[in-house]
Amino acid sequence: MFTYYYAAIARINGNAVQPVGNAPAASTVLAQFAVVILATISVTSEYSTGSVRASLLWVPRRHRVHVAKAVVVGGVAFIAGIGFAIVGMVVAWGGFGGRASFEAGTTLTQILAIGGYQALIALLTVGVAFVTRHAAGALSILTTLLWALPSMLLGLGGPTLAAINDHLPHGAADHFMFIGTEAPHSAVTSVLIVVAWAAAAHLIGLYVLRRRDA
Repeated sequence: MFTYYYAAIARINGNAVQPVGNAPAASTVLAQFAVVILATISVTSEYSTGSVRASLLWVPRRHRVHVAKAVVVGGVAFIAGIGFAIVGMVVAWGGFGGRASFEAGTTLTQILAIGGYQALIALLTVGVAFVTRHAAGALSILTTLLWALPSMLLGLGGPTLAAINDHLPHGAADHFMFIGTEAPHSAVTSVLIVVAWAAAAHLIGLYVLRRRDA
């Protein structure tokens, strides 16, 4: 629905023609929370039920449990992100009313970029969930990082705050998911920023998992 809304606003405002993939790219700010909730529950549900003890008993090397969670959840998020991007483009096409372009190379790039971002957010979430062990705590941190803080920084305005936002996960991701917008750094640098956030959360979560009792 948000992808159609984005496209309709672009048509009403008479915006320049843009890649149709910009519509689902814009809506990831909302769609990412479905991935966050799924990834959070995949970890915290085991702690809430106590089944994590059995998991760690069957797989004593804890890093394998952590990696397995990350791989499975990240893979599901990647596929879901690709599906979301494709459906979002189809829905948005009519809303653009001729103010969208469709080029195979650009479209494929944006589909993979959206899927990749959702996978990285899933990995980041798994790390945070292993640190907090509670759904409420993990969701509080992730909501602040992925939505509240960026909204505050952009709302207050100014080049310094905008630069900070450009180095947060979603702020950086905008620069490799969107096509045709100005960016303070390259798409590769933007990807590496999001990868760094996901890797940091993954390593911290792994450290906590190894140090704490189940």
